[in-house]
Amino acid sequence: MKKQFLKYILLALTPLAVVSCTKFDDSYYENPNKPSKASGTQLIANAEFFLPSLSSSAYGVHYPQYLSLTTYTDNTRFTTQNFDFETWYVGPLMNLEEVLTKQDGLSANEGPIANQVAVAKILKAFFMWNVTDRWGDVPYTDAFKGTDLPNPKYDKQADIYKALFKLLDEANAEIVLTNGTIKNDIVFKGDMAKWKKLGNSIHMLMALRLSKVDANLGKAEFTKALANGEMTANTDNLAYPHLAQAAHQNFWYNSFTALGRKWYALSEALVNLMLPNDDPRLAVYGDKNAAGDYAGLTFGKAVPNPDVDIPKVSLLGANIRKQDSPVPLVTYAQLLFAKAEAAKLGWIAGGDAQAKTFYDEGIKQSIKQWTGSDATAAAYLLNANVVYNPAKGFEQIATQRYIHVFPYGYEGWAEWRRTGYPALSVAADINGGKLPRRDGYPTSEAANNKANYEAAVAGFPYGGADDLNSRVWWDKP
Repeated sequence: MKKQFLKYILLALTPLAVVSCTKFDDSYYENPNKPSKASGTQLIANAEFFLPSLSSSAYGVHYPQYLSLTTYTDNTRFTTQNFDFETWYVGPLMNLEEVLTKQDGLSANEGPIANQVAVAKILKAFFMWNVTDRWGDVPYTDAFKGTDLPNPKYDKQADIYKALFKLLDEANAEIVLTNGTIKNDIVFKGDMAKWKKLGNSIHMLMALRLSKVDANLGKAEFTKALANGEMTANTDNLAYPHLAQAAHQNFWYNSFTALGRKWYALSEALVNLMLPNDDPRLAVYGDKNAAGDYAGLTFGKAVPNPDVDIPKVSLLGANIRKQDSPVPLVTYAQLLFAKAEAAKLGWIAGGDAQAKTFYDEGIKQSIKQWTGSDATAAAYLLNANVVYNPAKGFEQIATQRYIHVFPYGYEGWAEWRRTGYPALSVAADINGGKLPRRDGYPTSEAANNKANYEAAVAGFPYGGADDLNSRVWWDKP
């Protein structure tokens, strides 16, 4: 990592991929590498540019089998074992670290400094959570120190989680709601009440990840964040906005329309979950095929035939791939499903009765988020497979969450790894018949950060090699 970090420090404040924006203060367009005074909100905006990349990913959508490929199917056959994480460190995380380490240089003209710092902490926790959930143990304590420490050690994932819980606690306590708006905020336009809810909601979702590996800590963190106030409506959702212009357009629009690639189709696994229950979200997730039906594509075909397959299957839905289609990341329905599971686990009061209430409302809010109305929710909830059954409660909650977080593949994949639901499988000739359970470390780490890399691999919590099949800490066998 030594060579990379020397180089990356020079790039730390430059967005690696400017994918979208909204209207904000003209001062944003100043060069963040040469400001007259450090701009915390410009650095935050730079970090926010990376948010859609968490969901709009040419790899992540395939791990939980949300999408199959009609053409060039290597990504659905998991041929790539190792993935770079440097982009996240030198992009959004370094921008946020600048805000946190240079607070004395921030300008109150851009909004209360306490709020700039709190937002930076929430976003740092969110990005770092995604990084550690993909790779497991990664650099954290020693990261961001550049030439002073070019070969950072890897922190245990358990310790990273605890550090991120602390970061979110600090953000919640620091936020100033009265006259607290900050400038240049792409996602919430400086609304600190929404940032407070988001931070606590992320905290709750992170806590639920610990259900099998450290339930006591998970329960304590979940209930603490819940008491601090989480999302209460779809209007609180973290959904990254795109614009109807080429410079700031949706990833899927670029693939389908700008490049003319009809590569992404709904998978058989997803369609087979949704179609038998007349799920109203299916019409949003995918388009009808040439015959006027919904059909999923076999996952990971070794020899694709796009001329034959494309007319027969449902491609990714037109409403999701508009030029200005938003990217949902953390949502109210997701929180409702988390609370349903927490009630089922006994983390919060109410047992199965309360779990059913949250589960039903989660479905209603999910349908409303995706279709614009909950008018079809009542009929959907009458399906025998959908009606809450305490004996199958965990599976039903997990399945509905899986359907809802589409197409945020990394989140759907994380929850599948944790719960085992829905049942997914791959052909024997794909990764030895196994779905991935983590991403392999960047290949450069073995050469440039050899001692720390080898210590991380030797310390895998459940053994294994640096490949797709070892498990992260919370993914307890």
